[in-house]
Amino acid sequence: MQDLLIEIFYDVDNYCIHFEEYCKNYFLSNDESKPSFLSSRTLCLSEVMSITIYFHLSGYRTFKTYYKEHVSKVLKPYFPKLVSYNRFVELMQEALLPLLLYMKRFRTGKCTGISFIDSTKLVVCHNKRIYSHKVFKEIAKRGKSSKGWFYGFKLHLVVSDIGEVLSFYLTPGNVDDRNETVLENLTKELFGKLFGDRGYISQKLYDILYFKGVQLITKLKKNMKNKIMVMEDKILLRKRAIIETINDHLKNVCQIEHSRHRSFTNFMVNIVAGLVAYSFLPKKPSLKLDKCTAVI
Repeated sequence: MQDLLIEIFYDVDNYCIHFEEYCKNYFLSNDESKPSFLSSRTLCLSEVMSITIYFHLSGYRTFKTYYKEHVSKVLKPYFPKLVSYNRFVELMQEALLPLLLYMKRFRTGKCTGISFIDSTKLVVCHNKRIYSHKVFKEIAKRGKSSKGWFYGFKLHLVVSDIGEVLSFYLTPGNVDDRNETVLENLTKELFGKLFGDRGYISQKLYDILYFKGVQLITKLKKNMKNKIMVMEDKILLRKRAIIETINDHLKNVCQIEHSRHRSFTNFMVNIVAGLVAYSFLPKKPSLKLDKCTAVI
């Protein structure tokens, strides 16, 4: 696992060198106006990001236990200038913007012509505690999934046939999967065929995506007339479970969902760092299609 930590730090540090140089050149020269991650401190930005990302691959269930028992003891030789746990939590919040740009720019995959779309719920508290919940008041919303009502957010994902995350979008739990703004942002870099479940059935949405060069393919509802579909599309539609597997990896391996958040910023850091951590997994769910099948 230490080899994976070194790999993460090497890639993150190369990114941070260019990121901080860019900020120094384009932010105002007054030190007070510079972002806090450029100010002098014990831990550098790349160290904060690496420790945060590595948590999602460490197997620990809580960040506090991970930091105090693993980072402060086992990883101490790698990070000799560690700060206290409370101080590190503050530094994590400052790393949100660099983490988001890093994920968007360097850790998303390339479209192969075959993509899968879905959303997964991110529950922030039990339904019985909705009225007493304070952290995400007026931010999180009630939504409904195939398993019933929940209170929280939705993470909308588009993934490739080789298991890479192509794009993502976070919304309150009451936002429809067919929301045009969400779909426009998710499909900016897509081409070819996009496979989704019945929740994405919409003639208007189909026409919008088709005009952009993306063919939306979904299963039919029981009350809809049957339509002709080529055998290749039928087979790939049955393989749509790959995105369900990726959602399961994100929640149970990379731990992007839990109910212990104490601020919205830390909630966002947890999600983005979990997505980055997933991109470093040596083995991702994949359909292992032939090259000739992947080209549209």
